[in-house]
Amino acid sequence: MSDLIVSTVRPLQRGRRVVLVAGLVIGLSGAWLPQAVAAQARVELPDFTELVEKVGPSVVNIRTLERPGRNAAPGGGSGVEPSMEEFFRRFGIPLPGGRGAPGPRGGGGGGDEEPQQRGVGSGFILSSDGFVMTNAHVVDGADELLVTLTDKREFKARVIGADKRTDVAVVKIEATGLPAVKLGDVGKLKVGEWVMAIGSPFGLENSVTAGIVSAKARDTGDYLPFIQTDVAINPGNSGGPLINLRGEVVGINSQIYSRSGGFMGISFAIPIDEAKNVADQLRLSGRVIRGRIGVTIAPVTKDVAESIGLGKPAGALVRGAESGGPADKAGVEAGDIITKVDGKVIEKSGDLPRIVGNTKPGSKAVLQVFRRGSYRDVSVTVAEFEPDAPVRVAHSESAAPGAAAKSALGLTVSDLSDSNKRDLKLRGGVRVDAVDGAAARAGLREGDVILTLDNTEIADTKQFLAVAGKAEKSRAVSVMLRRGEWVNYLVIRPGR
Repeated sequence: MSDLIVSTVRPLQRGRRVVLVAGLVIGLSGAWLPQAVAAQARVELPDFTELVEKVGPSVVNIRTLERPGRNAAPGGGSGVEPSMEEFFRRFGIPLPGGRGAPGPRGGGGGGDEEPQQRGVGSGFILSSDGFVMTNAHVVDGADELLVTLTDKREFKARVIGADKRTDVAVVKIEATGLPAVKLGDVGKLKVGEWVMAIGSPFGLENSVTAGIVSAKARDTGDYLPFIQTDVAINPGNSGGPLINLRGEVVGINSQIYSRSGGFMGISFAIPIDEAKNVADQLRLSGRVIRGRIGVTIAPVTKDVAESIGLGKPAGALVRGAESGGPADKAGVEAGDIITKVDGKVIEKSGDLPRIVGNTKPGSKAVLQVFRRGSYRDVSVTVAEFEPDAPVRVAHSESAAPGAAAKSALGLTVSDLSDSNKRDLKLRGGVRVDAVDGAAARAGLREGDVILTLDNTEIADTKQFLAVAGKAEKSRAVSVMLRRGEWVNYLVIRPGR
């Protein structure tokens, strides 16, 4: 039986499966089943040919060129193939001999003034009048851009705008009547759904790969919940479209996870709704305007949520509020957990910068925060996002040796001096002078400043010892501490 076909289908009865053999179905009990069931048992794989014919002409190849002498390596280049340079830059791998690499026009000599090929990527046509979407890292640092269509027409392109935070860029070519893509609804995209990618891996134009959606809303960036797929993506695919079976673009292929440098079955795409929002702003003003409230955040763990009475691990833990920033002015404190913004639930910490970033600067937003066992609303005026300022690490001076006191939790603490409180901008708290036992296992360190213990704000050593003495030895105790300029929660488990 050379044409043996075996297929598992839904059980006809509990505990029974069927097997298709040479077009006939045999129950595992030995009984023959009707041929009609065999037809139902077959599951056809999708045919991507029509999709390729439909969407393929809208996908473009993007080559980036660099003038000789700019960041050139001694001796005439890196020796790396131009098609590989985008990969090395994307994942931070130093190029042999320097950044530059001779393209096919450069020949490796220093006297040729022709632009040399620097990298290769992909893109897709947004509108018939020549707007093309791609990744920001594809066009970053290029002196010239060349866009090649599937009909082999080649155009010089100019960058309309690029946003590194979302890795989205829009470029323009002078052409009309171009075949534009149709954008899909990411909200309807399902895990397990078939998807297809078209791009130029290693410079091989219009290469088609396919797979399924592995996960949605992967947190791999500040402002984007990525789509994870197992579609084969390699250097040169960046900026190309991720397409559903209806021929709609649902994402921009942007990143891969790899330990070897090649595709390992995990790739990430920017959701097209997020990318379109960025692209619209880039086309309108050449930049993206985002809101900010000036907080540094961290995830809320299950242990912390349970120990402070929050219940489930949700929200964004405020580790610090920028002095004089919007959140600080509104009264947000380090240690607060932001659970909602204008009624939108913060399920995980990564939701906060996305929601705030999409809020118009100058507008009011209501934050719901969880603080020491209860919820409260805080109104904050959203500011416009600015480049990150360097972080200054604050160091507290040691308190007087005579003020030290040891608790049953394994902590020796002392009162903060007035100058400590003034420098650290604190109303109270105690400094950790020594740590062992359960506190050491929880991760506390000498020099930490304890602000709350068991959801109680600590003013001095006397209060700390009183709260610590009441804590049950069998119960986890939450600690909110200041370390440098940041605030965090830890959980001490005395019984362990």
